[in-house]
Amino acid sequence: MAIFKRKHIAKILQGTKTQTRRTHKHTWQMGKVYGIRDTFYSKQPQAYIKIIRKFKQKLGDISPQDIRKEGYKSLEEFRTIWEEINGGWDPNQTVIVYEFKLVSSKPATPGRRAHPPGHRTGGAKRSEKGEKCLK
Repeated sequence: MAIFKRKHIAKILQGTKTQTRRTHKHTWQMGKVYGIRDTFYSKQPQAYIKIIRKFKQKLGDISPQDIRKEGYKSLEEFRTIWEEINGGWDPNQTVIVYEFKLVSSKPATPGRRAHPPGHRTGGAKRSEKGEKCLK
């Protein structure tokens, strides 16, 4: 699961946000698909993204191209949002940069558990008596 602000989810769905910077210690994995939500307690992902690139960078080394990938037009605009979310701006702070692509913007069917596209649940087979069979 990946948590984003609602305005960032909208940018992801519009295709204007394809990169994010994070300070957390728990890192996302390359090639993995994550459901995105606006709160930890959201029942269903609003879409799915796949991590296609991951690297460390000093916050102050963000390029104009990366600012656009973050969904913003200028460093000032990006910095203002960064400060709102993270409480301050330290250009020497090392962050993890994730580049991603939108895999699916289709939410799960209500009442069913959400799985990313191509996910196999791998449920156990059962015998005629309803017992689990070994694969």
